Amino acid sequence: MSSNAVQIAVFIALTALVALATWWRCRRERHAADRGRDYFLAGGSLTWPFIAGSLLLTNISAEQIVGMNGAQSMLVAWWEFGAAAGLIVLAQVLVPMYYRYKCTTTTELLERRLGDPGIRRAVSLLFLLGYTFILLPMVLYTGAKFMQSMFQPDLSLLTLAVLFAIGGLAYAAIGGLRAIAVSDTYMGVVLLVMGILVTVFAMNAIGWDLSGLPTDRLTLLGAPDSDIPWPTLLTGMLFAHLFYWGTNMVIAQRALAAPTVREAQKGIYAAAFFKLLTPAIVVLPGLIAFKLFGDVDDDAYGRLVSHVLPSWMSGAFAAAITGAVLSSYSAALNSAAALYTVDVHLALVNPKADAKRLGRWATIAFTAVSLAIVPLYTQSKSIIATLQQLNGLYSMPVLAAFIVAIFFDGVNARAVRWALLFGVALYAVFTFVWTPLHYLHLMFVTLLSTIAFALVGSRLMRRAPIAATAVDAA
Repeated sequence: MSSNAVQIAVFIALTALVALATWWRCRRERHAADRGRDYFLAGGSLTWPFIAGSLLLTNISAEQIVGMNGAQSMLVAWWEFGAAAGLIVLAQVLVPMYYRYKCTTTTELLERRLGDPGIRRAVSLLFLLGYTFILLPMVLYTGAKFMQSMFQPDLSLLTLAVLFAIGGLAYAAIGGLRAIAVSDTYMGVVLLVMGILVTVFAMNAIGWDLSGLPTDRLTLLGAPDSDIPWPTLLTGMLFAHLFYWGTNMVIAQRALAAPTVREAQKGIYAAAFFKLLTPAIVVLPGLIAFKLFGDVDDDAYGRLVSHVLPSWMSGAFAAAITGAVLSSYSAALNSAAALYTVDVHLALVNPKADAKRLGRWATIAFTAVSLAIVPLYTQSKSIIATLQQLNGLYSMPVLAAFIVAIFFDGVNARAVRWALLFGVALYAVFTFVWTPLHYLHLMFVTLLSTIAFALVGSRLMRRAPIAATAVDAA
Protein backbone atom coordinates (compact mmCIF):
# COMPACT_ATOMS: atom_id res chain seq x y z
CA MET A 1 0.00 0.00 0.00
CA SER A 2 1.37 3.43 -0.96
CA SER A 3 2.16 6.04 1.67
CA ASN A 4 -0.69 8.26 0.45
CA ALA A 5 -3.13 5.39 0.72
CA VAL A 6 -1.97 4.72 4.30
CA GLN A 7 -2.42 8.39 5.20
CA ILE A 8 -5.93 8.48 3.77
CA ALA A 9 -6.94 5.20 5.39
CA VAL A 10 -5.76 6.27 8.86
CA PHE A 11 -7.36 9.69 8.40
CA ILE A 12 -10.75 8.26 7.45
CA ALA A 13 -10.67 5.57 10.15
CA LEU A 14 -9.82 7.95 13.00
CA THR A 15 -12.27 10.63 11.89
CA ALA A 16 -15.04 8.03 11.58
CA LEU A 17 -14.16 6.54 14.97
CA VAL A 18 -14.54 9.91 16.73
CA ALA A 19 -17.83 10.57 14.93
CA LEU A 20 -19.13 7.13 15.94
CA ALA A 21 -18.01 7.55 19.55
CA THR A 22 -19.69 10.96 19.68
CA TRP A 23 -22.94 9.58 18.29
CA TRP A 24 -22.86 6.68 20.76
CA ARG A 25 -22.24 8.96 23.72
CA CYS A 26 -24.95 11.45 22.77
CA ARG A 27 -27.66 8.90 21.94
CA ARG A 28 -27.52 7.48 25.46
CA GLU A 29 -28.32 10.81 27.07
CA ARG A 30 -31.90 12.02 26.98
CA HIS A 31 -32.50 15.74 27.01
CA ALA A 32 -35.26 18.14 26.03
CA ALA A 33 -33.60 19.33 22.85
CA ASP A 34 -36.71 21.10 21.59
CA ARG A 35 -36.25 23.98 23.99
CA GLY A 36 -33.77 26.69 23.05
CA ARG A 37 -31.80 26.56 26.29
CA ASP A 38 -31.47 22.79 26.17
CA TYR A 39 -30.51 22.63 22.50
CA PHE A 40 -27.96 25.44 22.65
CA LEU A 41 -26.62 24.57 26.14
CA ALA A 42 -26.77 20.76 25.99
CA GLY A 43 -29.49 20.67 28.63
CA GLY A 44 -27.05 22.00 31.24
CA SER A 45 -25.42 18.58 31.51
CA LEU A 46 -21.78 19.06 30.50
CA THR A 47 -19.33 17.83 33.14
CA TRP A 48 -15.96 19.49 33.69
CA PRO A 49 -13.82 17.21 31.44
CA PHE A 50 -16.06 17.95 28.46
CA ILE A 51 -16.09 21.68 29.27
CA ALA A 52 -12.29 21.76 29.46
CA GLY A 53 -11.88 19.67 26.31
CA SER A 54 -14.35 21.75 24.34
CA LEU A 55 -12.81 25.03 25.50
CA LEU A 56 -9.36 23.92 24.41
CA LEU A 57 -10.29 22.44 21.04
CA THR A 58 -12.60 25.32 20.16
CA ASN A 59 -9.65 27.65 20.75
CA ILE A 60 -6.84 25.50 19.36
CA SER A 61 -8.02 25.12 15.81
CA ALA A 62 -6.29 25.41 12.47
CA GLU A 63 -6.14 29.21 12.60
CA GLN A 64 -4.39 28.90 15.97
CA ILE A 65 -1.98 26.11 15.06
CA VAL A 66 -1.25 27.26 11.52
CA GLY A 67 -1.28 30.98 12.32
CA MET A 68 0.80 30.95 15.50
CA ASN A 69 3.37 28.52 14.13
CA GLY A 70 3.36 30.58 10.94
CA ALA A 71 4.61 33.57 12.94
CA GLN A 72 7.76 31.50 13.63
CA SER A 73 8.46 33.56 16.73
CA MET A 74 8.45 32.95 20.48
CA LEU A 75 6.58 36.23 20.97
CA VAL A 76 3.22 34.72 20.03
CA ALA A 77 3.43 32.50 23.14
CA TRP A 78 1.96 35.47 24.99
CA TRP A 79 -1.37 34.71 23.34
CA GLU A 80 -1.31 31.39 25.20
CA PHE A 81 0.01 32.66 28.54
CA GLY A 82 -2.52 35.48 28.62
CA ALA A 83 -5.35 33.04 27.98
CA ALA A 84 -4.94 31.62 31.48
CA ALA A 85 -5.64 35.06 32.96
CA GLY A 86 -8.75 35.45 30.81
CA LEU A 87 -10.01 32.04 31.90
CA ILE A 88 -9.52 32.87 35.57
CA VAL A 89 -11.64 36.03 35.14
CA LEU A 90 -14.31 33.95 33.43
CA ALA A 91 -14.36 31.44 36.29
CA GLN A 92 -14.20 33.91 39.18
CA VAL A 93 -16.20 36.89 37.95
CA LEU A 94 -18.41 36.14 34.98
CA VAL A 95 -19.58 32.53 35.35
CA PRO A 96 -21.23 33.18 38.75
CA MET A 97 -23.05 36.14 37.20
CA TYR A 98 -24.15 34.20 34.13
CA TYR A 99 -25.63 31.49 36.35
CA ARG A 100 -27.20 33.94 38.80
CA TYR A 101 -29.13 35.56 35.94
CA LYS A 102 -29.84 32.19 34.24
CA CYS A 103 -28.30 33.35 30.96
CA THR A 104 -28.67 31.34 27.74
CA THR A 105 -26.39 33.75 25.89
CA THR A 106 -23.65 35.98 27.27
CA THR A 107 -25.48 39.01 25.92
CA GLU A 108 -28.42 38.24 28.17
CA LEU A 109 -26.30 39.45 31.08
CA LEU A 110 -26.29 42.94 29.55
CA GLU A 111 -30.08 42.99 29.36
CA ARG A 112 -30.38 41.83 32.97
CA ARG A 113 -27.88 44.39 34.27
CA LEU A 114 -29.06 47.36 32.22
CA GLY A 115 -32.74 46.46 32.02
CA ASP A 116 -32.89 46.94 28.26
CA PRO A 117 -33.34 44.23 25.58
CA GLY A 118 -32.06 46.64 22.92
CA ILE A 119 -28.48 46.54 24.24
CA ARG A 120 -28.59 42.74 24.18
CA ARG A 121 -29.65 42.71 20.53
CA ALA A 122 -27.09 45.36 19.57
CA VAL A 123 -24.20 43.34 21.03
CA SER A 124 -25.58 40.13 19.53
CA LEU A 125 -25.54 41.83 16.14
CA LEU A 126 -21.86 42.73 16.58
CA PHE A 127 -21.06 39.15 17.56
CA LEU A 128 -22.95 37.81 14.55
CA LEU A 129 -21.11 40.14 12.17
CA GLY A 130 -17.76 39.18 13.71
CA TYR A 131 -18.45 35.45 13.55
CA THR A 132 -19.85 35.56 10.00
CA PHE A 133 -17.24 37.78 8.35
CA ILE A 134 -14.12 37.11 10.46
CA LEU A 135 -14.11 33.96 12.60
CA LEU A 136 -16.01 31.43 10.47
CA PRO A 137 -14.27 32.12 7.13
CA MET A 138 -10.88 32.32 8.87
CA VAL A 139 -11.35 28.85 10.37
CA LEU A 140 -12.27 27.41 6.98
CA TYR A 141 -9.39 29.15 5.23
CA THR A 142 -6.72 28.02 7.69
CA GLY A 143 -8.00 24.45 7.74
CA ALA A 144 -7.89 24.28 3.95
CA LYS A 145 -4.49 26.01 3.93
CA PHE A 146 -3.03 23.40 6.26
CA MET A 147 -4.36 20.48 4.21
CA GLN A 148 -2.93 22.01 1.04
CA SER A 149 0.52 22.59 2.51
CA MET A 150 0.68 19.15 4.09
CA PHE A 151 -0.78 16.85 1.42
CA GLN A 152 -0.80 18.92 -1.81
CA PRO A 153 -4.14 17.35 -2.82
CA ASP A 154 -5.59 17.85 -6.28
CA LEU A 155 -8.29 20.08 -4.80
CA SER A 156 -8.62 23.85 -4.67
CA LEU A 157 -8.49 25.71 -1.37
CA LEU A 158 -12.17 26.63 -1.72
CA THR A 159 -13.14 23.00 -2.33
CA LEU A 160 -11.37 21.95 0.86
CA ALA A 161 -13.12 24.79 2.71
CA VAL A 162 -16.49 23.53 1.44
CA LEU A 163 -15.72 20.03 2.75
CA PHE A 164 -14.82 21.42 6.18
CA ALA A 165 -17.97 23.53 6.19
CA ILE A 166 -20.19 20.54 5.45
CA GLY A 167 -18.63 18.55 8.29
CA GLY A 168 -18.95 21.40 10.78
CA LEU A 169 -22.52 22.03 9.71
CA ALA A 170 -23.40 18.40 10.37
CA TYR A 171 -22.17 18.56 13.97
CA ALA A 172 -23.75 21.96 14.70
CA ALA A 173 -27.13 21.45 13.03
CA ILE A 174 -27.77 17.81 13.92
CA GLY A 175 -26.15 17.31 17.31
CA GLY A 176 -26.15 20.76 18.89
CA LEU A 177 -23.72 21.75 21.63
CA ARG A 178 -23.69 18.32 23.25
CA ALA A 179 -22.31 16.61 20.13
CA ILE A 180 -19.81 19.43 19.61
CA ALA A 181 -18.48 19.24 23.18
CA VAL A 182 -18.20 15.45 23.18
CA SER A 183 -16.41 15.28 19.83
CA ASP A 184 -14.17 18.17 20.95
CA THR A 185 -13.03 16.22 23.97
CA TYR A 186 -12.33 13.00 22.12
CA MET A 187 -10.51 14.72 19.28
CA GLY A 188 -8.78 17.02 21.74
CA VAL A 189 -7.01 14.03 23.27
CA VAL A 190 -5.90 12.96 19.79
CA LEU A 191 -4.72 16.47 18.92
CA LEU A 192 -2.81 16.85 22.19
CA VAL A 193 -0.99 13.54 21.70
CA MET A 194 -0.27 14.16 18.03
CA GLY A 195 0.82 17.76 18.65
CA ILE A 196 3.35 16.61 21.25
CA LEU A 197 4.61 13.90 18.90
CA VAL A 198 5.10 16.44 16.10
CA THR A 199 7.22 18.59 18.41
CA VAL A 200 9.26 15.61 19.60
CA PHE A 201 9.89 14.35 16.06
CA ALA A 202 10.73 17.88 14.90
CA MET A 203 13.18 18.45 17.75
CA ASN A 204 14.78 15.14 16.92
CA ALA A 205 15.13 16.25 13.28
CA ILE A 206 17.30 19.20 14.38
CA GLY A 207 19.20 17.20 17.00
CA TRP A 208 17.39 18.99 19.84
CA ASP A 209 19.43 22.08 19.02
CA LEU A 210 17.75 25.44 18.45
CA SER A 211 21.03 27.30 18.14
CA GLY A 212 21.45 29.45 15.09
CA LEU A 213 17.98 30.97 15.27
CA PRO A 214 17.95 34.79 15.25
CA THR A 215 17.61 36.23 18.75
CA ASP A 216 14.55 38.24 17.74
CA ARG A 217 12.80 34.92 17.03
CA LEU A 218 13.51 33.58 20.53
CA THR A 219 12.81 36.58 22.76
CA LEU A 220 9.67 37.12 24.81
CA LEU A 221 10.27 40.87 24.99
CA GLY A 222 9.14 42.32 21.69
CA ALA A 223 10.94 45.31 20.20
CA PRO A 224 8.94 48.39 19.15
CA ASP A 225 8.89 47.21 15.52
CA SER A 226 7.95 43.59 16.33
CA ASP A 227 4.53 41.98 15.97
CA ILE A 228 4.00 42.23 19.74
CA PRO A 229 5.93 45.13 21.33
CA TRP A 230 6.28 44.40 25.04
CA PRO A 231 4.12 47.37 26.25
CA THR A 232 1.13 45.91 24.36
CA LEU A 233 1.08 43.04 26.87
CA LEU A 234 -0.32 45.49 29.41
CA THR A 235 -2.78 47.24 27.10
CA GLY A 236 -4.64 45.70 24.20
CA MET A 237 -3.50 42.09 24.65
CA LEU A 238 -4.71 41.90 28.24
CA PHE A 239 -8.18 43.12 27.33
CA ALA A 240 -8.34 41.04 24.16
CA HIS A 241 -8.05 38.00 26.41
CA LEU A 242 -10.74 39.29 28.76
CA PHE A 243 -13.09 39.69 25.81
CA TYR A 244 -12.29 36.37 24.16
CA TRP A 245 -12.44 34.14 27.22
CA GLY A 246 -14.98 36.05 29.30
CA THR A 247 -17.69 37.48 27.05
CA ASN A 248 -17.25 35.73 23.71
CA MET A 249 -20.27 33.47 23.18
CA VAL A 250 -18.25 30.82 21.33
CA ILE A 251 -16.14 30.26 24.47
CA ALA A 252 -18.46 31.09 27.37
CA GLN A 253 -21.24 28.92 25.92
CA ARG A 254 -19.37 25.83 27.14
CA ALA A 255 -19.22 27.16 30.69
CA LEU A 256 -22.94 27.98 30.58
CA ALA A 257 -23.77 24.35 29.79
CA ALA A 258 -22.65 22.87 33.14
CA PRO A 259 -25.13 21.70 35.79
CA THR A 260 -23.57 23.97 38.45
CA VAL A 261 -21.22 26.92 38.77
CA ARG A 262 -18.68 24.73 40.52
CA GLU A 263 -18.65 22.19 37.68
CA ALA A 264 -18.16 24.98 35.14
CA GLN A 265 -15.29 26.44 37.17
CA LYS A 266 -13.52 23.08 37.40
CA GLY A 267 -13.58 22.77 33.61
CA ILE A 268 -12.30 26.32 33.17
CA TYR A 269 -9.42 25.83 35.63
CA ALA A 270 -8.38 22.64 33.83
CA ALA A 271 -8.39 24.49 30.51
CA ALA A 272 -6.30 27.32 32.02
CA PHE A 273 -3.68 24.83 33.18
CA PHE A 274 -3.36 23.26 29.73
CA LYS A 275 -3.13 26.67 28.04
CA LEU A 276 0.18 27.22 29.85
CA LEU A 277 1.51 24.10 28.12
CA THR A 278 0.22 24.65 24.59
CA PRO A 279 3.19 26.76 23.35
CA ALA A 280 4.93 23.41 22.92
CA ILE A 281 2.36 22.70 20.18
CA VAL A 282 1.55 26.11 18.70
CA VAL A 283 4.88 27.99 19.00
CA LEU A 284 7.90 25.70 19.21
CA PRO A 285 7.22 23.83 15.91
CA GLY A 286 7.21 27.14 14.06
CA LEU A 287 10.70 27.92 15.34
CA ILE A 288 11.90 24.50 14.29
CA ALA A 289 10.37 25.04 10.84
CA PHE A 290 12.31 28.31 10.57
CA LYS A 291 15.56 26.43 11.21
CA LEU A 292 14.68 23.74 8.67
CA PHE A 293 13.00 25.75 5.90
CA GLY A 294 13.57 29.43 6.65
CA ASP A 295 10.84 32.05 6.74
CA VAL A 296 7.88 30.24 5.16
CA ASP A 297 5.07 32.03 7.03
CA ASP A 298 1.79 30.12 7.31
CA ASP A 299 3.10 27.12 5.37
CA ALA A 300 5.49 26.35 8.26
CA TYR A 301 3.43 23.83 10.20
CA GLY A 302 2.09 21.85 7.27
CA ARG A 303 5.58 21.49 5.80
CA LEU A 304 7.03 20.48 9.15
CA VAL A 305 4.40 17.80 9.77
CA SER A 306 4.83 16.28 6.31
CA HIS A 307 8.63 16.37 6.78
CA VAL A 308 8.98 14.71 10.21
CA LEU A 309 6.03 12.33 10.63
CA PRO A 310 5.78 8.83 9.13
CA SER A 311 2.93 8.30 6.65
CA TRP A 312 0.45 6.58 8.94
CA MET A 313 1.02 9.14 11.67
CA SER A 314 0.51 12.00 9.20
CA GLY A 315 -2.92 10.58 8.50
CA ALA A 316 -3.71 10.55 12.21
CA PHE A 317 -2.54 14.11 12.57
CA ALA A 318 -4.62 15.22 9.61
CA ALA A 319 -7.61 13.69 11.38
CA ALA A 320 -6.74 15.64 14.54
CA ILE A 321 -6.46 18.91 12.61
CA THR A 322 -9.74 18.14 10.87
CA GLY A 323 -11.33 17.61 14.25
CA ALA A 324 -9.95 20.94 15.46
CA VAL A 325 -11.29 22.74 12.40
CA LEU A 326 -14.69 21.09 12.71
CA SER A 327 -14.72 21.92 16.42
CA SER A 328 -14.06 25.63 16.02
CA TYR A 329 -16.32 25.95 13.01
CA SER A 330 -19.26 24.03 14.48
CA ALA A 331 -18.83 25.86 17.81
CA ALA A 332 -18.99 29.26 16.11
CA LEU A 333 -21.98 28.12 14.02
CA ASN A 334 -23.81 26.92 17.11
CA SER A 335 -23.09 30.15 18.99
CA ALA A 336 -24.16 32.29 16.04
CA ALA A 337 -27.36 30.28 15.72
CA ALA A 338 -28.02 30.66 19.45
CA LEU A 339 -27.52 34.43 19.33
CA TYR A 340 -29.77 34.83 16.31
CA THR A 341 -32.47 32.45 17.54
CA VAL A 342 -32.69 33.52 21.19
CA ASP A 343 -31.69 37.19 21.03
CA VAL A 344 -33.18 38.21 17.70
CA HIS A 345 -35.79 35.89 16.18
CA LEU A 346 -37.61 34.72 19.31
CA ALA A 347 -37.47 38.24 20.73
CA LEU A 348 -38.55 40.22 17.67
CA VAL A 349 -40.08 37.92 15.07
CA ASN A 350 -41.86 34.91 16.55
CA PRO A 351 -41.52 34.01 20.25
CA LYS A 352 -43.32 30.69 19.62
CA ALA A 353 -40.96 29.46 16.90
CA ASP A 354 -39.30 26.04 17.22
CA ALA A 355 -35.84 27.00 18.50
CA LYS A 356 -34.20 23.77 17.39
CA ARG A 357 -35.55 23.94 13.84
CA LEU A 358 -34.81 27.66 13.56
CA GLY A 359 -31.29 27.14 14.86
CA ARG A 360 -30.61 24.55 12.19
CA TRP A 361 -31.75 26.86 9.38
CA ALA A 362 -29.62 29.64 10.87
CA THR A 363 -26.50 27.44 10.82
CA ILE A 364 -27.07 26.73 7.12
CA ALA A 365 -27.32 30.44 6.35
CA PHE A 366 -24.18 31.30 8.33
CA THR A 367 -22.32 28.48 6.58
CA ALA A 368 -23.18 29.80 3.12
CA VAL A 369 -22.13 33.37 3.91
CA SER A 370 -18.86 32.38 5.58
CA LEU A 371 -17.87 30.24 2.60
CA ALA A 372 -18.38 33.20 0.29
CA ILE A 373 -15.91 35.24 2.41
CA VAL A 374 -13.08 32.65 2.40
CA PRO A 375 -11.37 33.89 -0.83
CA LEU A 376 -10.84 37.33 0.75
CA TYR A 377 -8.39 35.88 3.29
CA THR A 378 -6.03 34.39 0.72
CA GLN A 379 -4.15 37.72 0.56
CA SER A 380 -3.28 37.87 4.27
CA LYS A 381 0.44 37.44 5.06
CA SER A 382 0.03 36.55 8.73
CA ILE A 383 -3.18 34.79 9.72
CA ILE A 384 -2.86 35.29 13.46
CA ALA A 385 -2.09 39.03 13.13
CA THR A 386 -4.94 39.56 10.67
CA LEU A 387 -7.38 37.69 12.90
CA GLN A 388 -6.46 39.58 16.06
CA GLN A 389 -6.50 42.94 14.30
CA LEU A 390 -9.91 42.46 12.71
CA ASN A 391 -11.39 41.12 15.95
CA GLY A 392 -10.83 44.54 17.47
CA LEU A 393 -13.66 45.91 15.34
CA TYR A 394 -16.18 44.33 17.67
CA SER A 395 -14.23 42.91 20.63
CA MET A 396 -13.32 46.18 22.35
CA PRO A 397 -16.75 47.87 21.95
CA VAL A 398 -18.43 44.72 23.27
CA LEU A 399 -16.02 44.40 26.20
CA ALA A 400 -16.63 48.07 27.02
CA ALA A 401 -20.38 47.38 27.22
CA PHE A 402 -19.80 44.48 29.62
CA ILE A 403 -17.44 46.51 31.83
CA VAL A 404 -19.92 49.37 32.06
CA ALA A 405 -22.84 47.04 32.75
CA ILE A 406 -21.04 45.06 35.46
CA PHE A 407 -19.03 47.66 37.32
CA PHE A 408 -21.12 50.85 37.06
CA ASP A 409 -24.60 51.55 38.43
CA GLY A 410 -27.25 53.82 36.96
CA VAL A 411 -25.94 53.52 33.40
CA ASN A 412 -28.25 54.61 30.59
CA ALA A 413 -28.65 51.69 28.16
CA ARG A 414 -29.28 54.02 25.24
CA ALA A 415 -25.92 55.70 25.86
CA VAL A 416 -24.22 52.30 25.84
CA ARG A 417 -25.78 51.50 22.47
CA TRP A 418 -24.48 54.73 20.99
CA ALA A 419 -21.10 53.95 22.56
CA LEU A 420 -21.03 50.62 20.72
CA LEU A 421 -21.43 52.38 17.38
CA PHE A 422 -18.80 54.92 18.39
CA GLY A 423 -16.33 52.19 19.37
CA VAL A 424 -16.76 50.26 16.12
CA ALA A 425 -16.37 53.43 14.06
CA LEU A 426 -13.30 54.56 16.01
CA TYR A 427 -11.48 51.26 15.60
CA ALA A 428 -12.45 51.12 11.92
CA VAL A 429 -10.77 54.51 11.45
CA PHE A 430 -7.68 53.24 13.29
CA THR A 431 -7.56 50.09 11.14
CA PHE A 432 -8.41 51.34 7.67
CA VAL A 433 -7.70 55.10 7.66
CA TRP A 434 -5.20 56.25 10.29
CA THR A 435 -2.96 53.94 12.31
CA PRO A 436 -0.80 56.02 14.68
CA LEU A 437 0.05 53.13 17.05
CA HIS A 438 0.31 49.35 17.16
CA TYR A 439 -3.12 47.76 16.74
CA LEU A 440 -3.04 46.34 20.29
CA HIS A 441 -2.51 49.82 21.71
CA LEU A 442 -5.32 51.06 19.49
CA MET A 443 -7.59 48.34 20.87
CA PHE A 444 -6.87 49.68 24.35
CA VAL A 445 -7.55 53.26 23.23
CA THR A 446 -10.82 52.10 21.67
CA LEU A 447 -11.84 50.33 24.88
CA LEU A 448 -11.17 53.33 27.13
CA SER A 449 -12.79 55.74 24.67
CA THR A 450 -15.91 53.59 24.39
CA ILE A 451 -16.25 53.28 28.17
CA ALA A 452 -15.83 57.05 28.55
CA PHE A 453 -18.38 57.70 25.79
CA ALA A 454 -20.91 55.41 27.53
CA LEU A 455 -20.43 56.98 30.96
CA VAL A 456 -20.48 60.59 29.76
CA GLY A 457 -23.40 59.89 27.48
CA SER A 458 -25.24 58.17 30.31
CA ARG A 459 -24.82 61.19 32.52
CA LEU A 460 -26.16 63.47 29.78
CA MET A 461 -29.11 61.20 28.94
CA ARG A 462 -30.06 60.14 32.44
CA ARG A 463 -33.08 62.43 32.57
CA ALA A 464 -33.75 62.59 28.84
CA PRO A 465 -36.70 60.62 27.41
CA ILE A 466 -35.77 57.66 25.25
CA ALA A 467 -36.67 58.47 21.66
CA ALA A 468 -37.17 55.91 18.93
CA THR A 469 -33.92 55.96 16.98
CA ALA A 470 -32.06 53.66 14.67
CA VAL A 471 -29.91 52.57 17.58
CA ASP A 472 -33.00 51.85 19.73
CA ALA A 473 -34.30 49.57 17.02
CA ALA A 474 -31.12 47.46 17.02
